[in-house]
Amino acid sequence: MTRLLRDTLQEWADETRVPHDLADRALRRRAWKPVGMVVLAVGLVAAIAVSAVGLRGTGADVRDPQATMRAATGVTLPPRPSPAPTDVRTDTEHSPPVKLIAAGRMAVSAYYTTRREEVSDNEQRVVRTWSLYDPRTDGYEQTSWAWVDVAPGLQVAAVLEGELISKRLGILDLNTRQILKWIDLEHPVGSVAWSPDGTRVLATAYSSYPDVAQGKGDDAAPVPGSSPRTGYYIVDVEAGTADYRELPPMGHGMRNDDKPSNINSRQDLGWSLDGTMLWAPTDTRPDRVFYTLDGRQAEWPKGDRYVGYSRISATSPNGRLVLGPNGLPTKITDAGTGQVVGQQRVLQLHAWADDDNVIALGCAGSCESEFKNGLVLVSVDGQRTTQLGANSRSDRDGSWRWVLTPR
Repeated sequence: MTRLLRDTLQEWADETRVPHDLADRALRRRAWKPVGMVVLAVGLVAAIAVSAVGLRGTGADVRDPQATMRAATGVTLPPRPSPAPTDVRTDTEHSPPVKLIAAGRMAVSAYYTTRREEVSDNEQRVVRTWSLYDPRTDGYEQTSWAWVDVAPGLQVAAVLEGELISKRLGILDLNTRQILKWIDLEHPVGSVAWSPDGTRVLATAYSSYPDVAQGKGDDAAPVPGSSPRTGYYIVDVEAGTADYRELPPMGHGMRNDDKPSNINSRQDLGWSLDGTMLWAPTDTRPDRVFYTLDGRQAEWPKGDRYVGYSRISATSPNGRLVLGPNGLPTKITDAGTGQVVGQQRVLQLHAWADDDNVIALGCAGSCESEFKNGLVLVSVDGQRTTQLGANSRSDRDGSWRWVLTPR
């Protein structure tokens, strides 16, 4: 089972009982390729919108007849902190956390919990409840946005109005809790993601809400191979433009070939590490397919290594080391030789805090259960571990999923 499918099913575990052989049925007869390198997720605040000017006027983009450009005045984004803080912040008393969790160059900028809603006698949907970093309290505030993503620097967030997919995207000032800009969209979107430089927002468009399951009660399970993804917007926040292009979903994996596929309904797009390309998740290996910004499939960016199914680089800031895949123990290798330089008694390696320490998912006690875990900071050699968040059950109601963002 791939990590993407496993994470999807684990998210549903709090709400449903998924058939034990769903992954096998979906991926049966798949031919998997080996990977040569270590190869995402992301609230209504009680705030008053200072601007409710939507984007007006459409026109064809001459570069692509399928593209639609909407123009309007932009917004001046607040500067990122310089130098960025690098201290270690913990909350080992609360789950979900109440106080900021951060270490080195990364912070938990937001998190979400899920709940199940009945749509009909035979259909349910999972809805996320987001909590967003609040610099005024150095903690987190529960919101009512459908989706949130915090820009690098933790000064602004992109938010979707409503509870499900939305045609209204807002740029929220985290310090004042005011909307700097509302952007009205023609196509509904289901997720947002900031570019690495914090100037553009990638919004994945869907014709219907993607997080739906079929079945009654606890027997409801996600429906594979039926993604409603239609395309994406690239919003240049400072220029005030929203550029839409069509991009249909990836096909499901019920084939007998080596083509990448994805059986999941939610197929959110992400940015490459330098922001010059986009990627779409697969349920095969490699874990993603790359596209140019105008939607043409492209080769894997040379030298890029990613933490699986995330937008985070697996390579250390100094370029010398690479985070390994999930497993107990995990391992870190030399970027040049592939030699193992350290093993860690944790479940997953998530992001580099600095060149010597990694934010990871650790296990409680003697690791008797992978579902009893919490965020930790672990050294490359595995000898030093600092608890960042409280240990809790990740397979029960109230479990939370974090979003890591550069500080």
